[in-house]
Amino acid sequence: MRRRSLLAAGALAAPWAARAQGSGDAWPSRPVTIIVPFTPGSSSDIIARAMAQGMQQALGRPFAVENRPGATGEVGARQVIRAAPDGYTLMHAPISTWAINVALRPNLGYDPIAQLTRITQTVRTPNVLVVNPRLPARDLSGLLDWMRRNAATASYPSSGVGASDHLTGEMFKIATDTQMTHVPYSGGGPAMTSVIAGDTQISFQNLGAVIAHIQDGRLRPILITAAERSPVLPEVPTAGEAGLRDFIVYSWQGLGAPAGMPPALLSQVHAAAVAALRSPAVAPRLTEQGFDVVANGPEEFAAFQVAEIERWRQVVKAGRITAD
Repeated sequence: MRRRSLLAAGALAAPWAARAQGSGDAWPSRPVTIIVPFTPGSSSDIIARAMAQGMQQALGRPFAVENRPGATGEVGARQVIRAAPDGYTLMHAPISTWAINVALRPNLGYDPIAQLTRITQTVRTPNVLVVNPRLPARDLSGLLDWMRRNAATASYPSSGVGASDHLTGEMFKIATDTQMTHVPYSGGGPAMTSVIAGDTQISFQNLGAVIAHIQDGRLRPILITAAERSPVLPEVPTAGEAGLRDFIVYSWQGLGAPAGMPPALLSQVHAAAVAALRSPAVAPRLTEQGFDVVANGPEEFAAFQVAEIERWRQVVKAGRITAD
């Protein structure tokens, strides 16, 4: 009941919550660092900065975002697990760092279950299957026909091996019994550029990342991997509506910390993060960019993470995908 009332109170109540629940110094009594294991301008970075701004305004202490990219999130994650679980080092990272890396890389240098505290799944966004507008395909049926006629040359880019757009492409190949060559790039921007230029033809990209390109006619949408149509692209059918059943994929983000965070402190950090995500200053900005605010509890996030690891493990196995 106590926790529920704190969440309902919103961002302005967070400083009081920290003093009331904590023992000793209130959290935060000094600056907090949020590690983002990807480059500035990535979706993880954008969301982390919006959340940090909201938490800083509510709690009256600096929240700084520090980018530590490398190895699909491993570099930043390893820095976080070495920190103290005192609430002053947090991590905001995507599905790859929290789940896909475990499924894809048997020698991963960190354990996102045992070595990290799960605070909240922050947001999720579906992928959109887009094609180069010069392709003679305007729906899923037409695209599959084209792919089967051009199996030797059809290709799709991704933001990197093991990224959400890569494994969604592999899921698509399995689900449709088609072939296309994977072309990894060093980020979502270059991947989209390759489709727009015609160097590759097909791609699964996050909703927010492709909206402007679709509206300008540089990319043509075929379907969206959500359970329901998006209000941002209401004319684009879901995969189920297009004829691809049970093809629901969301790219998601999560906030965490080093393992061993005391329960009372976890409650404080969670309450502050959720209040910031749901605040009028942050939530509309994220929605406009194609993100759904999740802001769930630590237990729900942990259970979801375990299920996602198993899901992507099956995709990796079926597609015989390796990290090399």
